[in-house]
Amino acid sequence: MESYEAIKNIDEDEDVEMGHQHKQQIYESRSVINNVESPTSFTSISTKQQPQTQQRLLSLDVFRGFTVLLMILVDEAGGLVPALNHSPWNGLTLADFVMPFFLFIVGVSLALAYKKLSSRVVASRNAFLRALKLLALGLFLQGGYFHRLGDLTFGVDLKQLRWMGILQRIAIAYLLTALCEIWLKADETVNSGSSLVRKYRYQWDVALFLSGLYLCLLYGLYVPDWEYQIPTEPSSAPMTFSVKCGIRGDTRPACNAVGMIDRTILGIKHLYRRPIYARMQECSINSPDYGPLPPDAPSWCQAAFDPEGLLSTVMAIVTCLVGLHYGHIIVHFKDHKVRMLYWMIPSSCLVVCGLTLDMFGMHINKVLYSLSYTCVTAAAAGFLFVGTYLLVDVCGYSSLTRILQWMGKHALMIYILVACNVFPVLIQGFYWGKPQNNILKLIGVGT
Repeated sequence: MESYEAIKNIDEDEDVEMGHQHKQQIYESRSVINNVESPTSFTSISTKQQPQTQQRLLSLDVFRGFTVLLMILVDEAGGLVPALNHSPWNGLTLADFVMPFFLFIVGVSLALAYKKLSSRVVASRNAFLRALKLLALGLFLQGGYFHRLGDLTFGVDLKQLRWMGILQRIAIAYLLTALCEIWLKADETVNSGSSLVRKYRYQWDVALFLSGLYLCLLYGLYVPDWEYQIPTEPSSAPMTFSVKCGIRGDTRPACNAVGMIDRTILGIKHLYRRPIYARMQECSINSPDYGPLPPDAPSWCQAAFDPEGLLSTVMAIVTCLVGLHYGHIIVHFKDHKVRMLYWMIPSSCLVVCGLTLDMFGMHINKVLYSLSYTCVTAAAAGFLFVGTYLLVDVCGYSSLTRILQWMGKHALMIYILVACNVFPVLIQGFYWGKPQNNILKLIGVGT
């Protein structure tokens, strides 16, 4: 339980900003990794004694809770309603917003958590430890130790363990963004939008460098021919499929650099075995759902492909850095109108940039985490955050969103339940009037 408490604070309890006061206050940062964390403290520089207040940014909790609710919706109903499920390749559906929203929230939270640091070295060490814990949790959930209550599968095969995943991607983005926030700040007083950009210009340089690196690798790497195997009956030899590529800069499923990097570094046996492109018309007669292969299906349809791969995670870090910028606006500006104005400007620029890139052939693609996808989804997160902030923190309709606030504060716990497929099992058990059977399944002794 202590480990869970330490890990879960990555996306909660960091969303605290100073309450409105006429005198400026200095935020004293707390330790971000200790299992028993000290409360956040505020000390005023005013000559008069004023009540010390801290106000949780409720809109961030609501935004996180909405994202969790959206995750549950697309996870449970995506198979029934294709419009909710992830796009098979190019395009954008409701499910494709979930991951960028979480990454955006992590960035905003980090800006609030590291408003002022007592020790950069200690903060960096703590960030490394928290990222490692989140990585370990991701491997634990998807590695077979405890996976799918209905299947009751235990144990792990290191030869086929999937190394990347949702929590692993969040951990990597969290760590890199935290290090940027800890070390890459200029000594600049912020009193305008231009001074805000100057203070964090090194962080923007990192975002531009990562975007350029991604584009160079995606469109510059040569992808050779490759092959893979599919196991058959235990007594039979596996089937071998050859994929013809010999191309550079291709962004289709078979010959893109994202998949090649994962196959080369991670190994094809360590990738996600139910690729999203198996729902394309070329690979499924039930498209846009999974189904039997068509008679003329291409050879790559059954190849493993990781939607949270190495190269695509580079752009996921950029989404987190965008969220960090929105958090900086909260830290340095206290007027509601100024905040929303400075949020709307980058959101508008991002959506225009993303749609323009898509129009000129750099398609919106969640699996590749394309630059156009990064821009459009980050813009959507920005617009939704502005709307949530206006509703909850400005207009004060927080009582209408209490369930979302609760879900936002317990996001990691809910994700674990979803990853373990707890909700369908419990619902089925209670529906048939035998919830005790599912409790037994939960501990591994049910029948």
